[in-house]
Amino acid sequence: MTANDDTPDHLKRPRDGRNRFVRSMDNVRRDAEAAAYWAEHHCTYQEIADRFGYYDRAQAWRGIQAAKRDVALPAVTKLRQTEAEQLDNLYVLAMEIIERNHVVVSHGRIIYGEDGKPLQDDGPRLQAIQTALRIRDQYQNLHGLKQPAKVEHSGGVKYEVVGVDPEDLT
Repeated sequence: MTANDDTPDHLKRPRDGRNRFVRSMDNVRRDAEAAAYWAEHHCTYQEIADRFGYYDRAQAWRGIQAAKRDVALPAVTKLRQTEAEQLDNLYVLAMEIIERNHVVVSHGRIIYGEDGKPLQDDGPRLQAIQTALRIRDQYQNLHGLKQPAKVEHSGGVKYEVVGVDPEDLT
């Protein structure tokens, strides 16, 4: 779909695969300048819109909010990267425990089976598997990989007023 010549400029902006507007570098700069001006002069959003060429005061407000997110983004990205590295290290440790052979120990002594071999203890391995799954869950939360639950419903709701005769309501 091509924009007509009479389409306002704010509707001609390119969109991404989810049909959301894509901010150009010019818009990023304008938002940053508008946010700096707004912080320094404590003016209204309409004044910001008029001064910086926003369509209206709501678009000026959204531009300033976007500039605030842009400032925080590098710090948030670094925090996520650090958290991901820590989760990766914990996951590697859990995997090492899973792969290790564990033997049954009672009163400080290894317990042997009838065949003379040490009995295997699956408890530490199962705990490490649970830990690894929790680490993966945290990793998915950190990176927003979980899909929200989709709930479907149909039908309606019926309200009934008890103790009131419908004839009295007319």
